[in-house]
Amino acid sequence: MCGITGYTGSQEALPVLLKGLESLEYRGYDSAGVTLVDENGLYTQKRKGRLADLEKEMDIPSFHQTTGIGHTRWATHGVPSQLNSHPHTNASNTISIVHNGIIENYEPIKEELIRQGYKFQSETDSEVIVHLIDYYYQGDMLAALKKTVHHLAGSFSICVVSTDHPDEVYVAKVSSPMVIGRGKNGSYCASDIPAILEYTKDVVIMEDGQMARLTPDQIEVFDFEGRPIEAKITHIPYDLSAAQKGGFETYMLKEIYEQPEAIRETLRGRISGNQIILPKLDGLDLSAIDRIYIVGCGTAYHVGIYGSTLLQRWLPISAISTPASEFRYGHPVVDEHTLCIYISQSGETADTLAALKMTNEMGAQSIAIANVLGSSISRLANVTLYTCAGPEVAVASTKAFTTQLVLITLLIIKIAEMMGRRPQEADAVLHDLKRMPEIVDDMLKKSDEVKEYAELLKDQHDAYFIGRQLDYVSVLEGALKLKEISYVHADAYYAGELKHGPIALIEQGTVVIAMATQPEVAAKTISNIEETMARGANVILITNKEQPALKFDRVMRIPEIHPTLTCIPVTILLQLLAYHTATEKGRDVDKPRNLAKSVTVE
Repeated sequence: MCGITGYTGSQEALPVLLKGLESLEYRGYDSAGVTLVDENGLYTQKRKGRLADLEKEMDIPSFHQTTGIGHTRWATHGVPSQLNSHPHTNASNTISIVHNGIIENYEPIKEELIRQGYKFQSETDSEVIVHLIDYYYQGDMLAALKKTVHHLAGSFSICVVSTDHPDEVYVAKVSSPMVIGRGKNGSYCASDIPAILEYTKDVVIMEDGQMARLTPDQIEVFDFEGRPIEAKITHIPYDLSAAQKGGFETYMLKEIYEQPEAIRETLRGRISGNQIILPKLDGLDLSAIDRIYIVGCGTAYHVGIYGSTLLQRWLPISAISTPASEFRYGHPVVDEHTLCIYISQSGETADTLAALKMTNEMGAQSIAIANVLGSSISRLANVTLYTCAGPEVAVASTKAFTTQLVLITLLIIKIAEMMGRRPQEADAVLHDLKRMPEIVDDMLKKSDEVKEYAELLKDQHDAYFIGRQLDYVSVLEGALKLKEISYVHADAYYAGELKHGPIALIEQGTVVIAMATQPEVAAKTISNIEETMARGANVILITNKEQPALKFDRVMRIPEIHPTLTCIPVTILLQLLAYHTATEKGRDVDKPRNLAKSVTVE
């Protein structure tokens, strides 16, 4: 979940490193640091806190080195502190490293290095890397790095610089993202594409078990035995401006308003008349599939619940949605008759990738839904479908979630067709999906109305979201968004479960946000809502019906569309509600505390 940048070339390195780290701030971090190198030695500056605080400490014009590495840290081993911040250096201050990931066997390595006389300054697992490299270094940095990576278990992307090689950056990668690229002014590396997109659109997305040497004039890729590998170049189609705020106050607000276009792009070329066009699926044989798992984390898990609900409605098949962090440890029944659908915006979510690797070994077929082109998940899954949402920078997911809902709807209808059971309502669903960009645009026009309801929430310590059937997906996502960015405690419940415990929490003034868009259970949901009102709750109702709204003072309406799809416009309103509540409370909505955009550790 850390951010890494590296550069060697003809320009001064510090501005390049800092700008790259700024573009990775969305990943979340608690400290930052850089190392600059030349023939006179290493200069390392790091501190706890924001990148801006680090910049204030450094007199940028006074640094002329043209090679360096940078890092933003999100604590996994050791508390946030200056000593635990990266980069880490060896005792002689001749080698410096930055690391993203978790070294699972760092304790025995550390014990052995201490026996060899090495002294540790931090509590991190990462520091063992620089001392291992120092231990093996005999003048050939690539050879030392090769020996080091063979000792490490876990996940890592590593960048190394040294005074003996002042115009070179060395990189190694296992289960943690790393991209490298050449531009007209040098060579670059980073943990995510936006950090180097200003300098090159042609990148090498490193694969597990690869190392690289970057010089001002070239990049060389090797396997972990030191054998050269031909680098595979990936062209990145979007530009840096796509990841800028574009006149909005925050990235999150910009991304909320980008959803009509993101949905339009996700649908483009995938519906023709009433037919779904997903040619990548043609190579799959689903005839013998008897169970389907949908696996993801956080928001992606909520999409999985939506998807498994559709599967069970439309196919007589076992369909289960499971958080990726639990899936591997729950002894799932997986064999060649299993289809697994994996969802990850970044395509780098560690728990999701680990689950995918496991089911690959067990013989399952796999489909991935991702947003980032060339991400790790695409190299592991049998088929990868992209959401075409463009860069999502804010930590709280918005357009990735709604485009995932759109794409998984298409996918599940297509799976049903491939299994000989096209749903009766498929035509109606596709008709309304094609209207969805305009429907979402209409929801965005309700922002001022939603802002009034945020006034009700801003001083609350708790909020409760309730709904039934597919409304429960909206309930989960709405509660997650509110707690993520406003820090208001928010719980999500099936409306019918209120009387089995949660209703004990309802008292005068408690805010309840209720969804009632599913026709077969709408009347029961209204009854549950009235139970909360009888105990003094302030209810905000989101519905697609006129009549039930007559009973309530605070109502937001969505258009009458197929009930399968109501969670998309409902979610837009809930995103706005969370956003306005957070801004009223003065929160940093783009970088909420303790959270990271891309969770690349388990």
